[in-house]
Amino acid sequence: MEGVAPDKRINIKGLVCPYTFVKAKLAIESMDVGQVLEILLDYEEASRSIPKSMEDHGQKVLKVEKINESDWILLIRKEKD
Repeated sequence: MEGVAPDKRINIKGLVCPYTFVKAKLAIESMDVGQVLEILLDYEEASRSIPKSMEDHGQKVLKVEKINESDWILLIRKEKD
């Protein structure tokens, strides 16, 4: 998924579930269908739970990537309101 430029970025480092998903959900709700949200986080459980929850809500997970010892980047495309 190189070359996908996110329309919005959020940094939820330091947060744990359920706050991680709440922040991600609020961010994607404020976006238009087709836009891409980039999420930076440092909570391993959220690197699995957010993509699963987003897919359960009909959104498209484009990328889940561990970028260093503690951080992940997720790319989510809004597929529906």
